Amino acid sequence: METFLRIFLPLYFLLFIAATFVWRPLLVWRATGVNPFVATRGDSAHDFVVRLFRAVIVLALFAVLVYAFAPQLYAYLAPLTWLENWLLVALGLMLLVAALVWTVSAQIQMGNSLRIGIDEENKTALVQTGIFGISRNPIFLGLLVALVGLFLVTPNALTLLVLVMSAALIGVQVRLEEEFLTRVHGDAYRDYTRRVRRWI
Repeated sequence: METFLRIFLPLYFLLFIAATFVWRPLLVWRATGVNPFVATRGDSAHDFVVRLFRAVIVLALFAVLVYAFAPQLYAYLAPLTWLENWLLVALGLMLLVAALVWTVSAQIQMGNSLRIGIDEENKTALVQTGIFGISRNPIFLGLLVALVGLFLVTPNALTLLVLVMSAALIGVQVRLEEEFLTRVHGDAYRDYTRRVRRWI
């Protein structure tokens, strides 16, 4: 099982990043001429959160790389050995796969409205159907589920830190985006929030 996980996790991480942060954004960019990655060079709360979240993703990648390619260093990540059993690993793997399918599906359904960050310059349509009829923030939900899966597969202090920090940062980012969407879409967004839960 360990050999499988050491192969699977880096490949999964690469696929998740490629599918959600490269493939879909590039398609939107080509279709609209608008870069879906919103610049974060300012000093706003949103810019700060995005920079911190990038650092957290790097930590997650570091944890995966240590587990896969430097098992002799894995002890320094403070493994939570009492959580290491095949049932939790199997659950974690299922969550990882489900999160990837869910997140990519949500990005596809978002279409050309996909943005990574808050785009103050280009107004996009308010997507309310499909997965967005179940969850107002399915992409963030998918990211959180993936990080829960990573923690269950490799339970250690670093993956726990990544999960907790991501949950906090995503919670702040979601609220910033809600304020923005309320300002842009007004009553349409308020009605949407009454019909659809923030998460699920």
